[in-house]
Amino acid sequence: MPAGLFAFADLLTAANRRAGEQRFELCWVGLDSEPVDCAQGMRLQPQSSLAQAACSAVLIPGLWADSEAMIAQVLEANRGLIRALSQLPRSTRLWSYCTGVCLLAQSGRLQGERATATWWLASSLQQRFPQVDWQFEQTQVSNRLTATASGVSGYLPIARALIEEQLGALVYREIATLMVLPRPEPATPVFRSVGLMQQTDPLLRRLHLLVERLPAQKLGVQRLADELAVSARTLARKVRALTGLAVADQVRLIKLNQASERLILTADSISRISAALGYGDESSFRRTFKHVTGLTPAAYRQQYKV
Repeated sequence: MPAGLFAFADLLTAANRRAGEQRFELCWVGLDSEPVDCAQGMRLQPQSSLAQAACSAVLIPGLWADSEAMIAQVLEANRGLIRALSQLPRSTRLWSYCTGVCLLAQSGRLQGERATATWWLASSLQQRFPQVDWQFEQTQVSNRLTATASGVSGYLPIARALIEEQLGALVYREIATLMVLPRPEPATPVFRSVGLMQQTDPLLRRLHLLVERLPAQKLGVQRLADELAVSARTLARKVRALTGLAVADQVRLIKLNQASERLILTADSISRISAALGYGDESSFRRTFKHVTGLTPAAYRQQYKV
């Protein structure tokens, strides 16, 4: 899938323009000099072979595959590329995202390294590559010489890390603002399971919307059960079965997730956010937020705001 490569190239071009000099030099490489057939009928013409390019870093894109059987076929069909990756100098930085991580893992360059990949590959990759320290709860993992990210937009956190490393976080923030880049998913995994889009159960979706609508001070279990027209016992049993959490814990995560979104997306003061979400005591809100995320609201905003 070439889209991620084009977007990555655009980001580095923007970084060069912001720096006022060519800090990043791009080279399109392939296993050899033959054109590479890509998705959507695209063909890319390499400027150099991988072995001859002498790149300081190589980005391996994702590829179309939606089953473990297809991954096995891809690995078999790309044995030459995998061998070429394994033969690159050990000092070459190797980055990949989405299903492309399979190629990098097969090359052996992730052995003993922390890495991540697209969630549905977790079981297969753990079986195929037990020597890799898989961290599928993370959307992006960076090491000194390798970086991996999940999903088709995984090129973005890799590009961000590179630009921040070379030019600083403020430069990336300027680029992100100018190009209206999507904000990265917070590295803390605590809120990943509570997004409304992740909720497929009708009762959990109704609970989520109800918690977002009500003030934090009025989120007692009985009140919620009454609003949802179920017994408190039924609500507790259903939430525990579907999330592994008590109702109070799930509700707290949903409400704090609202707060985290406002910290990242708005310039509202912490006191205003606390009041708007119905927390009666700002100091209590601050303590709870830090207990759950490990960061104060101010530190969370500083770390994740784009």
